[in-house]
Amino acid sequence: MFFIVGVTQGRKDFDFNQMIVCGQCGSYGRYRVYMTYMCLSLFFIPCLKWNRHYYVQSTCCGTLFSLAPRIGKRIERGETVEIRPEDLTQAQPGYGSCFKRCNGCGYETKEAFEFCPKCGRRF
Repeated sequence: MFFIVGVTQGRKDFDFNQMIVCGQCGSYGRYRVYMTYMCLSLFFIPCLKWNRHYYVQSTCCGTLFSLAPRIGKRIERGETVEIRPEDLTQAQPGYGSCFKRCNGCGYETKEAFEFCPKCGRRF
């Protein structure tokens, strides 16, 4: 008797749309949400998934965030959810995240200021 068993890594993209003003680059964009997981297959049929992680990527600068599992599970079920900044943890900087731009005056800086040095508004 032969068994064909395999362990692979998978990715599932979710149909999720939320328009944002990116906190990293200051541009308009949207969140792209996906899940990565490990999968055990028996005779090429996926049987068991584990090690699920949810990620969010901004379309403006490509910054990658780790998403809180409770929010990721709700998106996976198809619920209407708004992703808030406290639900995200930056995992990888994007190509446009080397500058921060003030939403008030448009001042750009490479420094990690919380407030704009030109007009005083919060970044």
